[in-house]
Amino acid sequence: MFQLDGASASYNGHAVLTDLKLEIGRGERVALVGRSGAGKSTLLNMLYEQQKAHAALIPQDSSLVKTLSVFHNIYMGRLNRHGSFYNLRNLVWPRKTEIDSVREITDKLGISDKLFEPVGELSGGQQQRTAVGRALFCGGDIALGDEPVSAVDEHQARDILKALNESHETVVLAMHDMTLALEFTNRVIGLKDRRIAFDEPSADLTTGDLIQLYKA
Repeated sequence: MFQLDGASASYNGHAVLTDLKLEIGRGERVALVGRSGAGKSTLLNMLYEQQKAHAALIPQDSSLVKTLSVFHNIYMGRLNRHGSFYNLRNLVWPRKTEIDSVREITDKLGISDKLFEPVGELSGGQQQRTAVGRALFCGGDIALGDEPVSAVDEHQARDILKALNESHETVVLAMHDMTLALEFTNRVIGLKDRRIAFDEPSADLTTGDLIQLYKA
């Protein structure tokens, strides 16, 4: 599904990741963990470039259109499935079938009461759930998420992670919550000092193991 062999990345002339060797197979649930600036977002983008046609990406900044409603932002996840006229019609006058399809997702995420409210008027957590909803609506075999539960409470986070695992065959998430990372994945990749510090099954790790990544 994904393969990196000696890959490196830099930003503004500074090395972010160096000599990465990594394979992720179909059906894996993977957490990327490490301090801020360790390269988790960069690694996610590298993976996304390999599987754009089959992956739904949840970026850290959510990339929502704040003036449009929750419905419209989620519907945009499937723009590539229809022609321009059909999409324009649904942006101006949404079809009931499309509203119902989006509502199935917002019901799971607890934001159906905000379906036609402008995203810019919502809380940070509600906006994050909208971004997740767009990825769920997009579908595909793969979900890639950059801190997709950072702005929600633990109960909402569990609902989101459960929905992502149920909707996508392969899931790779950058995460800071160590408990959730171990609970909802079967593999953890730790990043430190621009490299992969460890790559282990989640069942073999504890939160204490992950804390080592955050020590200087």
